[in-house]
Amino acid sequence: MATITAIIADDEPLMRERLLKALRGVWPALNVVASVANGVDAIAAIQEHRPTVAFLDIQMPGKTGLEVAAELGAEVHIVFVTAFDEYALAAFDQGAVDYVLKPVEQARLAETVKRVQSRLQAAPADLTQLLAGLLNQRNAQASSRTKWLRASLGNTTKLINIDEVLFFQSDTKYTRIVLRDSEALVRTPLKELLDDLDPDVFWQVHRGTVVNANAIDRAVREGPETLVIHLKQHAERLRVSRQYFGLFKQA
Repeated sequence: MATITAIIADDEPLMRERLLKALRGVWPALNVVASVANGVDAIAAIQEHRPTVAFLDIQMPGKTGLEVAAELGAEVHIVFVTAFDEYALAAFDQGAVDYVLKPVEQARLAETVKRVQSRLQAAPADLTQLLAGLLNQRNAQASSRTKWLRASLGNTTKLINIDEVLFFQSDTKYTRIVLRDSEALVRTPLKELLDDLDPDVFWQVHRGTVVNANAIDRAVREGPETLVIHLKQHAERLRVSRQYFGLFKQA
């Protein structure tokens, strides 16, 4: 029987290692021939190794997982690995082998492996047209999202670049916006702000807290019911509600 090969593409080294470890547990015979950190390298690895299946993170630098799949057409069976299922679910409905939500759970990955194995005798689905539509939709949504906020700092109104925000927090009638070296207040409710933020970047971790995922250094368990986020550029710690523990669950 021919060896089944795969590549893994994810910009987070820890996530690549966890997925590789989980795959070894549920599919020992699978040969992972490359593990890369961005979409451009994913395309190069697929063209070089011609793997049977590609596990693609949707949100990657260079090219997203959607862009990689659209460019490849029907060259490889695609499994999307993502923190959010909005686009992966649509692709799955139209021919992608499967999608796996982060953090990857071994039991769920085992189901994915069964789906992949059942499709190996058939040609990979051509997702080009579907994904082109999804990319257009994604780009349209991205262009409409908030990029700047006007907020009060004492008697001054400041224009804040959304990428500089470490986290948002509800504060009675206001929403507190915390930056690395300062903070500000806006009257817009947190829920209303959340509707215009990129869900791949800004994660709700508590009913009253939304954090920029790029600002997270680590999440530390401080008891069976307590999970606390440590930030890269700020001393404040953020509590995670139990319903959001899954965002930080290890594979």
